[in-house]
Amino acid sequence: MTTRLKIDFVSDVSCPWCVIGLKSLQQALGRLDGDIAADLHFQPFELNPQMPYEGQDITEHLAEKYGATEEQSARNREAIRARGEELGFAFRMEKRSRIYNTFDAHRLLHWAEQQGRQQALKEALFHAYFTDGKHPGDHAVLAELAGTVGLDAAQAADVLSSGRYAQEVREQERFYQEQGIHAVPAVIINDRYLIQGGQPPEAFEQAIRRIVAESPAA
Repeated sequence: MTTRLKIDFVSDVSCPWCVIGLKSLQQALGRLDGDIAADLHFQPFELNPQMPYEGQDITEHLAEKYGATEEQSARNREAIRARGEELGFAFRMEKRSRIYNTFDAHRLLHWAEQQGRQQALKEALFHAYFTDGKHPGDHAVLAELAGTVGLDAAQAADVLSSGRYAQEVREQERFYQEQGIHAVPAVIINDRYLIQGGQPPEAFEQAIRRIVAESPAA
């Protein structure tokens, strides 16, 4: 008997550990295929909501925000690159030199969910930023990405230029912050169980198995 789970994946487009968390979760769900059917929703979280459009140099940003030295940042980037490689995702650190504002990407993801293409757009956004080094707040980039995943690029451009879904995204961001989510990725299962961080696939698999065992009518 297949158990259906509602999974809310709270994350930011510019969060490398969110990529790792998503890839790990997907591998875990693949191992549970036939036993688990996941209804996956991507929820907005901004790591840097005050970031201007032009962004900030990533090394400078990490030093200011976390007090990280260049050596610490380099070690962290290598750890992320290696984890991504294990999971089949290419982090090309040499192409990602800046941190950007991601609010408009979240607005587009909100619209994409209504079109049934949210997950495809989310993965395209991760690839565009972390692999290709593209600006995830640039409207032309966002509209083009929408077109590559089967969405109407002209409609996407209209959503972006109109400011549509800004209120809905702000409300979702507030909701998860009020629920105590202050770091991402955060994976919430059936509105009740929380798994935090870029866990390995085994950790997600074990957690999901426990959740299903505790809630046979999940």
